[in-house]
Amino acid sequence: MKIMFLSYSPRGKPRDKYDEETERILNSYASPGTQVVLAHPEDLGGGVIDKRLSAELAINGLHHILRVPALIKKTIEAEREGFNAVVQSNTYDPGVEEARLAVRIPVVGLLRATCHVAACLANRIGITILVEAMLPYARKILHSYGLDPFIVGIKALGMYEEGGLENVRDSIKARVVELAKEFKEEGAEVLIPLGGRVFPTAVSCEEIEAEAGIPVLNTKAIGIQFAEMLVRCRMGQSPLAYPCKVKFSPEDITKRIFV
Repeated sequence: MKIMFLSYSPRGKPRDKYDEETERILNSYASPGTQVVLAHPEDLGGGVIDKRLSAELAINGLHHILRVPALIKKTIEAEREGFNAVVQSNTYDPGVEEARLAVRIPVVGLLRATCHVAACLANRIGITILVEAMLPYARKILHSYGLDPFIVGIKALGMYEEGGLENVRDSIKARVVELAKEFKEEGAEVLIPLGGRVFPTAVSCEEIEAEAGIPVLNTKAIGIQFAEMLVRCRMGQSPLAYPCKVKFSPEDITKRIFV
């Protein structure tokens, strides 16, 4: 089985040690016989807006919307290249709903899959995000998934990892542990930390759980193993919910009608 773990961001430089270490960690979550390949979308634009929002801690979801065509294009490429499933790495599921309309292989979003696993394990879910500006965006996504009844609340750390995780790892860990304890006192029974570059690569779910005393779910591990289950059980998104009767090529995404 071969699964594409699709990054939200284009690769701005050649493959480096971070990519290799990330791919090694991803494959540690997979079953024997499954290969997880870290991939990046093509840069179709929108990067300037992304950088400006990040620099001002004002990220609000607009940057995700601008990347959707590139994510769909890469997902179509994955199907053409023989991948059995695609897992979107970003924990806000950008492009997942849209890409499901373009391919028949399973396309998995980490947020949706993890929330449903959490709802199987507990009744009240707490969610942490990195910055306040993403709160309305996160609420809207969860509402669209019909998950409102399970969510105790969403709390923002009020910080971002721009500039290097090594510079903010300890402060991020301390803050998420603090919020996890607050959630526990408010009745949450499980915690989902959002922030794909941070959790669990820089701050492990196990160390948060050990200090806060509340179960903490690993979105990456859940996403990969959920995708494996779908492939093994020969399941995917319903063709009634996501009708896809036209076969597209990746080039169709960027091909112009008028030149």
